Amino acid sequence: MYLFIPGRHHILTDFQFKYLYRLVNTSLHAVKDVNGKTIGNNEPVEAIIFAVTSANHAGTKRNPIPFYLRAMMIQEFSKDLPVPCYVYGVDDVGVLENFASYTLKQVRHQSDQALRLAPENTLVVCSTPVMNMYEAIGYRILPAELQDRKTQKFHAPLPWDIVDLITANDTWESDDEIIDKLHISSYKIWKNYRLGQKVQTILNDPIIGDDGDITESRDYGSYVRQMDEIAEIKYKDTAAYIQPGKIGDIGCAVGSWLKQASEDTKLRESDFYGIEVARQLFDICNQRKHNGEFGNPNVFFAQKNAVTSLVFEDNSMNTIHTSSLTHEIESYGSRADLLSFIQNRYNELEMGGVWINRDVIGPEDGDAMIYMQLNQTDGRNEDFEKEFDSTADLCNYLNELSTFARFKRFTKDFRKQENDQIQYDIKTINGEEYIYLKLKDAAEYMLTKDYTDNWQSEMHERFCFWSISDWKQNLDEAGFRIEDSSNAYTNPWIAQNRFEGKVRLFALEDDILKELPHPPTNALIVARKVG
Repeated sequence: MYLFIPGRHHILTDFQFKYLYRLVNTSLHAVKDVNGKTIGNNEPVEAIIFAVTSANHAGTKRNPIPFYLRAMMIQEFSKDLPVPCYVYGVDDVGVLENFASYTLKQVRHQSDQALRLAPENTLVVCSTPVMNMYEAIGYRILPAELQDRKTQKFHAPLPWDIVDLITANDTWESDDEIIDKLHISSYKIWKNYRLGQKVQTILNDPIIGDDGDITESRDYGSYVRQMDEIAEIKYKDTAAYIQPGKIGDIGCAVGSWLKQASEDTKLRESDFYGIEVARQLFDICNQRKHNGEFGNPNVFFAQKNAVTSLVFEDNSMNTIHTSSLTHEIESYGSRADLLSFIQNRYNELEMGGVWINRDVIGPEDGDAMIYMQLNQTDGRNEDFEKEFDSTADLCNYLNELSTFARFKRFTKDFRKQENDQIQYDIKTINGEEYIYLKLKDAAEYMLTKDYTDNWQSEMHERFCFWSISDWKQNLDEAGFRIEDSSNAYTNPWIAQNRFEGKVRLFALEDDILKELPHPPTNALIVARKVG
């Protein structure tokens, strides 16, 4: 008879060890299943099989610990059990109705057909609702910590309950309650690899979602294409300011900028470090490295969050690069998170090192009230509030709206969940309609309105919260000096293709509307650590 234990297995408990030890060393005949019925089987336990689910996930709130450490814990845990124990990793495959069958097939495949688990020869040990999937395909369940299925009463804390205890306790290593509940194998691995601090950082992070991303609505196919298409332009904009040595790219996406840098002969003696918090993008970076796509072998990737903590050692970096990242911190986190991010970058640079930050930018005097005139003849003006489940259908629908109608849809969707929507009035002057609003809110719409293929994600993001003067002030306060090469500019392609014939801005002076120039779209900020 086999015992099969599916789960994420971030921690193993003293209760689990004693429970399994009793099952192995005593007859299964009198043991009761989750429904209170005796097993009635005298066959001895031949082996224990651990299926570690979400084995391809690490650094996320649901799965903070990488598979190799979870496997090490299980092997250490199992050495005192008197039967063979096997560990198999099962990758996350999203929502799958027959995930239990899929997991069992993975065990059979990875064991080279040696372990053919079936209801006739296997008991599933599980105390969570995962049991329902296995019960539905004929397996009997041993309840472990679960005392009463109906009331969900437990004999002992579940492993994740102990993870929560550690997350809330900076001195968990000496906490008697935690030590009593943890199996010594987990205690050793968590302590030796400093997992407590790492897991605390991940689980307490206010920005990152459960599966390791800032936003759950991002279309990664579209996002990756955009990153690769503009990589060469980004690199050319920043290359002159890169200082050789240790070069970090925070929010490196799919590693496109690092790929360009690694092929630059001026940087051939440098080491390159890519930091990416989104699990999907981090996986792509590692795959590209395995494919040999980088021109320098000294390219390293890590899945970390640079907002809440340092990702490099103090005073260690010559150059740090970020692109299209700081506005996401402001959008999905808070102003305090952005200021913390700035200070972390200062701390990581050696004296004289540079932070190159390329991002969208807000206009100067952004709170000034202006008049915006939008094209009402380049699409449909009615029916702008329809909802769609399909991203592609929503994109097509939005593209059919006029610039004016799309603004109405924008004001309906933009920052709605954050309760941070823009305010405006419609005014008629000389028989023509104008939208009366803050300059920075007009710029917000102008910079966002054409991202229809990723609309739901973009509706969370603020682009124009700071002007370059605001950036200079906050960087000065952190100890940086902004280089003279730093500038805000209007991308000519964006102006020609997205502004001209679509949007005009005016200021009312002496009862006369005077047209304003297009707002800046981007900024390149070079900040040097000077003390």
